[in-house]
Amino acid sequence: MTSGDCNFHHLPVMFHECMEGLAIKEDGVYVDCTAGGGGHSSGIVERLGSKGRLISLDKDDEALAACERKRSELGAEDKWVLVKSDFSRFSEVLTEMNIEKVDGVLADLGVSSHQIDTADRGFSYMQEGPLDMRMNQQQKLDAEFVVNEYSVEDMTRIFREYGEERFAARIASAIEKYRKTTPIRTTTQLADLIRSAMPHTARKEDQHPARRCFQAIRIEVNHELDSVSDLLKNVPPFLAPHGRFAVISFHSLEDRLVKEAFRKLESPCTCPREFPVCVCGKRPMGKQVNAKPIVAGKKEALENKRSGCAKLRVFERNEEVWLWQ
Repeated sequence: MTSGDCNFHHLPVMFHECMEGLAIKEDGVYVDCTAGGGGHSSGIVERLGSKGRLISLDKDDEALAACERKRSELGAEDKWVLVKSDFSRFSEVLTEMNIEKVDGVLADLGVSSHQIDTADRGFSYMQEGPLDMRMNQQQKLDAEFVVNEYSVEDMTRIFREYGEERFAARIASAIEKYRKTTPIRTTTQLADLIRSAMPHTARKEDQHPARRCFQAIRIEVNHELDSVSDLLKNVPPFLAPHGRFAVISFHSLEDRLVKEAFRKLESPCTCPREFPVCVCGKRPMGKQVNAKPIVAGKKEALENKRSGCAKLRVFERNEEVWLWQ
């Protein structure tokens, strides 16, 4: 059975916390930047009245097909719009739709359960599958190209920067040596190679030895951090007064970007500390709803292991909409 034959499934992480964080208004306009299987999107739609509107973005055709089915089941065709797009194009999509302001934006930055569990998508180090990892299956760059064609220096860099892998150089060298005689084609082939390249003591960690490198390759293939940075820059100007921006991140690299972006929105002043008054003219756009990131409850963490590392941060725009520079 191919992935296209399967029913797309995805457990929405921190569902209730997201709905509460968005403070959904019945007549509001909302954007789900990562529609996935439609779990969060369905929750938003069910809370909207006849005048409310939801725009769901995703670049995965299977995710959009799953949302199409849910939209039909809910009879929500009039208020739920599906758009195939990477969320880095957030501002372009809304401009094309003539939408100037929205009341809430949600971005779940994690890989969907379906993508991980479907072997032939190539995201999982636990299942045999092709080295793919593309969220948009129409793009050319895939994991197989990264593993077989990237230089040792580039592989070391992405393992270290995107996976925070302390044995990055050692693993990259092992991959280069192996591929000189045998191309690396499958996920388990790569996972076994990574495991064998690591010191014996490192293989005894709680997490799978290949987890960090697989994360790094996935980020590289899908340009994830660049897309997240673009999203964090593009969303705030579109928020209406009291509009909220909720972001779920799953690893420290993403969370760091979100945390820093929200901090700058809260405290944008660039004047030297010794200045008695602000002269740069940059005013706060809003504030974070919670001082610390929201995490999954114990019950959810037990039922859905992928929620264990998730962090939810929510930003709310000021009542007055200042010109943002």
